[in-house]
Amino acid sequence: MKKIIAIIPARMAATRFPGKPLTSILGLPMIEHVRRRVSLCDFLSEVVVATCDEEIRYAVEKAGGKAVMTANTHERCTDRIAEATDIIGGADIVINVQGDEPLVLPEMIEEVAQPLLDDPELDSVNLVARITDQEEFENPNAPKVVTNRRGEILYISRESIPSRKKANTDDYLKLKQLGIIAFTGNFLKIFTRLEPTPLEKIESVDMMRAIEHGYRVKAVETKGRMIGVDMPEDVPKVEEILARDHLFKRYMGQ
Repeated sequence: MKKIIAIIPARMAATRFPGKPLTSILGLPMIEHVRRRVSLCDFLSEVVVATCDEEIRYAVEKAGGKAVMTANTHERCTDRIAEATDIIGGADIVINVQGDEPLVLPEMIEEVAQPLLDDPELDSVNLVARITDQEEFENPNAPKVVTNRRGEILYISRESIPSRKKANTDDYLKLKQLGIIAFTGNFLKIFTRLEPTPLEKIESVDMMRAIEHGYRVKAVETKGRMIGVDMPEDVPKVEEILARDHLFKRYMGQ
């Protein structure tokens, strides 16, 4: 059996929404929604929160979870995940689950890991979802993804790609990047040694580093609905969905 772990990076100093991981959503810190939902996946050997903030570590451990302290100098969450993976002794597959995805589904973890089990030559897999409206297509908080014919990612941008004018039809599948990415343990080590790239910095998207250096990143589309919490105004939207969510009642013991 391969060791498959999920690591949830979280820090208080988010540029657009400071203190976001501990934001209360229906009475529970957001980071705990993510950790508990991911922990419902039987596919995993371990679920760990990686943080540089003692208040996040305290909140997770108080709730019975596991957290590891990482450096506060990481500019990219993938580098934080790599450090956390080393701290806990490595893994065959490491899944990065962003701490601002409180609607993550356990089956999404399996969806993103399975291609790495099926194809030993694959380096990384990024979960994506369909963009369903023009507002989201133009929202810079939803990174847009274009792929080649093999379903491998060509580019990720916060701008409206492909062409806003020509993609404003129903004849092109518009995709957004989700904050759920799987790496082989070996490639995660390689990734952190790669030189940061210009497009990674311009787009503020970690995976552009791998793509610019010529590594394969497969896109896997999920049918699950995801609303990441990028700004305070996203919280009521998530709460409305969670109030009807069977998983929420399950991990809250209701």
